[in-house]
Amino acid sequence: MIASHGVLDTKAVLQSASIRPTRQRQVLVRLLFAGKNRHVTAESLHAEACAQGTKMALATVYNSLRRFTNAGLLRELVVDARRRYFDTNITHHHHILSEQTGELVDIDPGKLEVRGLPNLPQGTSVSQIDVVIRIK
Repeated sequence: MIASHGVLDTKAVLQSASIRPTRQRQVLVRLLFAGKNRHVTAESLHAEACAQGTKMALATVYNSLRRFTNAGLLRELVVDARRRYFDTNITHHHHILSEQTGELVDIDPGKLEVRGLPNLPQGTSVSQIDVVIRIK
């Protein structure tokens, strides 16, 4: 991410993605990208922003996350019909999901081999395989 004197330049991050840098979006970018890679839900990110004293609607968080994903800043993971996670690590990798805690953890893509794929329709090719291993 773009940093100035070791501080994340939230405005520059958004502008480089052609996203208007509103105050709320800048807060979300800081929460998402100021530290190490992470997985968040809209609800967990909203709670973080509110805990910091930033007031915004949950819908604003959802809309911002969707916009960040469309701009290539985040990777969206739909783990089931009720849960969507947003990953700040946009490189290809797999995940382990704790069904009890909801924690999502990265798996190094070199640690997992996918074999035995079915025959694909003629004229198509695999663009990406996403694996989520669910643990109890």
